[in-house]
Amino acid sequence: MHFGKRRGYLAYPILALVTLTSPSFVHAQDTSAQQQTTTSQIEAETQGQQQTPQQRVEVLREARERIKARHRQRIRHIIEDTYSHQYEAYFGGGYLRFRPGQNLQKTSEADWNVGFTDYFHGRLGATADFRGYYGTTYTNVNPYQVFSPSISQYTFMAGPQYRFFEGQHWGWSAYVLAGAGHGNFSTGTGGLPGSYIGLYPDGNALNVSPGVAVDYNLGPGLAIRLSSVYLLSRYGSDTQNNLGFNIGVVYRFGRQHPK
Repeated sequence: MHFGKRRGYLAYPILALVTLTSPSFVHAQDTSAQQQTTTSQIEAETQGQQQTPQQRVEVLREARERIKARHRQRIRHIIEDTYSHQYEAYFGGGYLRFRPGQNLQKTSEADWNVGFTDYFHGRLGATADFRGYYGTTYTNVNPYQVFSPSISQYTFMAGPQYRFFEGQHWGWSAYVLAGAGHGNFSTGTGGLPGSYIGLYPDGNALNVSPGVAVDYNLGPGLAIRLSSVYLLSRYGSDTQNNLGFNIGVVYRFGRQHPK
């Protein structure tokens, strides 16, 4: 029994010693860790301070190159997303200067136009185009007292279209369309044949229309298109060289088949 009590009395000093030394030990560990962290920071700052101006310039240059590379990659992705559509549908309106009779002055016509393009082989597509032109012509002095009759023409054309520039914001294409047109030159004469007052007779005629179109992309599937218009027509055995423009909206859809 005395031996057990003696062992208990001996344990008390040992526990007290451990209790007193433990905080000191923990504090020593924290101090050592802080010293190591501070030393690492000082070494990093020293290494940064030891960089020469040329090295810092090189680091900045490499950072700019990485930013530029990411920007170029993003632009390439936008261009691929925009021009990988296989189909385009467009519609709009425009203006044309047209000569309605061999000896009459040219008149201004307003038009609507709609079309569809299938890019069946990369940048090369086939386009179907439909237009309607409306205007009022001014005839010479005549005994029938018809001076400002209304006239109209309709065109039905098709042909190849090639997109020769594909950019992030702009796209350029060229087309050559050919087909038939129908002219109504006597609808506003009150039943009088148009040929009596110098107008071409009503009928069908050859139409050819080459031109260039420029697209401003609002997004990968939507653009605003401005087209130059040259329209060759053959009414009354004469050739009419007509100039104008069209402006409208282009909607892209579908995806091209992988080549």
